[in-house]
Amino acid sequence: MSEDGSHKISNFKFYILNFKYPQEEKLKQKNDISLLFEKGKWQTFGKIRVISYSSEEITQHKLGVSVSKRYFKKAVDRNRAKRLLREVYRLHKTEFLEKFGSNSLSMIFYISQEKPKHFKEIEKDFLKLLKK
Repeated sequence: MSEDGSHKISNFKFYILNFKYPQEEKLKQKNDISLLFEKGKWQTFGKIRVISYSSEEITQHKLGVSVSKRYFKKAVDRNRAKRLLREVYRLHKTEFLEKFGSNSLSMIFYISQEKPKHFKEIEKDFLKLLKK
């Protein structure tokens, strides 16, 4: 590995991107969640809604994911929707951090009554929300 973080194989240079969603990034503390709902700003596009609060007091970006029990009675369906939301965030984390800031608290909600059929469906709404 060279000084700029790239690897070289023959004549090709590639960079290792951080596509992780580690435990430190998960929004779990009650104080953080209540602060987010008190001071956060809402944005919606399609079937995805995001609340985000950015401040200098926050040392690291944290993200939570939620799906309504009202629309998805079965835990299997809620877990699938949450898994898809986490995956779309994980793959597009750099764009998300550019839009909402690296020192922020955020929560992503799936607000549709329909079950997500494909990953691409959620990804499309997520990317349009980030460009909004």
